[in-house]
Amino acid sequence: MKSLLRNRKALIGLVIILLIILMAIAAPLLTQYDPNARTGRPHQPPSMDHILGTTRIGQDVFARLIYGARTSLAVGFGAGLLITAVGTALGIISGYRGGKTDEVISFFTNMVLVVPNLPLLLVLAAFIGQASPLVIALILGATSWAWGARVTRAETLSVKQKDFVKSAEMMGEPQWRIMTFEIFPNVISIVGINFIGSVIFAIITEATLEFLGLGDPRAVSWGTMLYNAQKASALSVGAWWDILTPCFALAFLGIGMSLLNFAVDEIANPRLRTGNHLKRWSLLVRSGEGRL
Repeated sequence: MKSLLRNRKALIGLVIILLIILMAIAAPLLTQYDPNARTGRPHQPPSMDHILGTTRIGQDVFARLIYGARTSLAVGFGAGLLITAVGTALGIISGYRGGKTDEVISFFTNMVLVVPNLPLLLVLAAFIGQASPLVIALILGATSWAWGARVTRAETLSVKQKDFVKSAEMMGEPQWRIMTFEIFPNVISIVGINFIGSVIFAIITEATLEFLGLGDPRAVSWGTMLYNAQKASALSVGAWWDILTPCFALAFLGIGMSLLNFAVDEIANPRLRTGNHLKRWSLLVRSGEGRL
């Protein structure tokens, strides 16, 4: 955690993410408008009354933005947590137990990896109809865990050869305890990277499905904002604020999550840490030569 807080990328990413989360939590305090109510003229430009303008049916864009952040964040973090939990559990069990257990889990992991993810999601969402954000999160969690399971399994195969694991086995520790208290803490960096990447993937995929009209149009989220703006031909009529607002929100959140992901990768990867130290050392050497 200390290394994370000293990393500039991590700090910037955390500030961006916390800012969006705080805006979503404090949505009733930041706007007086109901995100689903008509509060102005159709496609009213940004003004003092509506700082981000209005939609085709007169809804306040800023209200829909901050209330929609609740849905998008809930889907992203909920699906990311489900993806990470399933992938981590299966990866650790597969890597540590080996044998038939590893073969069965690896078979299903390979099967899920082979199937193209986005087309599968499109088919499932189209079959369900107007999928709610909760259903989209569950679909993402059920179909996107394989990559995390594969990476966690590979790390577990390395960790289980360590001396502390062998000592726990010789002391008669049960397997569930070894996997929980000996192996899991030593793969936590991989789990963190998997979680952050899964959250980014879930938020972008949810917005994609809703933009294509496969979500619930009554739900307030950044994806439905894009869908409604596209249906209203916002760019064609010059209402740029209607479609660019959710686009910038998704990009802003993606930048924050990506910076945090890069920071965790740098902290967990010794090669990247060494690279940073070498850069600092070269700068010190150059400054010393300049003084001489």
